Amino acid sequence: MKEIKSNKKSVIKKIFIKICRLFGYEIIDQSDFFIPTLNKSINDQISIKGVKSINLPLGEVKITRKVKSLDIIIRTCSSVNMLTQNKNRIFEKEKIEYTLRSINSILKSIKYAKRSMDELLFKVFIVDHNSGQENLGKIKNLIEKYSVQFKIYNLNIKDFEEKIKKTNQKNEKVTPNQISNMSNIYKSLQISKENSSDLIYFVEDDYIHEEISISEMILAYERIASLIKKDLILCPTDYPYLYNKAENTQIYLGEKYHWRKVNETLCTFLTSKKIVENHWKKFTSMCEFEHYPFESPLHKIYEEELCISPVPSLAIHCTNVNSIFGLSPNINWKRLWEENKV
Repeated sequence: MKEIKSNKKSVIKKIFIKICRLFGYEIIDQSDFFIPTLNKSINDQISIKGVKSINLPLGEVKITRKVKSLDIIIRTCSSVNMLTQNKNRIFEKEKIEYTLRSINSILKSIKYAKRSMDELLFKVFIVDHNSGQENLGKIKNLIEKYSVQFKIYNLNIKDFEEKIKKTNQKNEKVTPNQISNMSNIYKSLQISKENSSDLIYFVEDDYIHEEISISEMILAYERIASLIKKDLILCPTDYPYLYNKAENTQIYLGEKYHWRKVNETLCTFLTSKKIVENHWKKFTSMCEFEHYPFESPLHKIYEEELCISPVPSLAIHCTNVNSIFGLSPNINWKRLWEENKV
């Protein structure tokens, strides 16, 4: 006689899962780490953007600071190899190669984030100085391959020359390359003020990102901002110079990464329009006078606002291999480089 198996336990299990979903509870099968209430594995993205951040075994954090949009403002200049150094970058390629791979990594990361954040509005702005029509065409063609709104600005340094002091804090003459850099940052800030409504990611064209980077930054921002009850600043890079001295810090949990409080960064960071507006004079002072170090105005802001960076890094800064401001430790640099070939 054929054995007839009862499905009574299966029916009860389905009812129990529905009840848990109804009351907002999550359950996990410890035998295979499957979460039936979410129909996901523990290794998947289990947080629900704008609703709750889930981190096992800590449970969930209700999201009170929802991210509505992200504007990514990329500063490009494929005609200048290194701003302040004469050494070659890692991999020793022409600057346009770093620009294209950096942009490609960001676009791939946006595409990845859209899988679980399709309601979020992404826009990309390119602020370019002196890249030439051929290279600008390459940049435009690359972005057009992705479904993202974008706009390219050609930087006019004359719009900012009168705002920039020609002598820096060391009492030295400010170089033309630095003037173009300061002008580009100034233009990026203006674009954020005129166009952005929520989060803004200011990024240079020599940062190659992990595919998960945009998603992790958004989910970490929501979680941590909801916990501390205020906006903050994220830097995607774990800079080597941050390990030159021992200092106290604070550790936060994001979606898949740990984040730590830092007091210094370079000029690639993500923050909110609210913080940009609240600290507008400090941000623009970085573009009007060359401080030493250059990012000093940012560091002043970090005395008032929380700034965090990921461990390990979400993006590598493609400078010289010996630069303390460049390649993040314990990262497979070559893998990231090769994965983002255009």
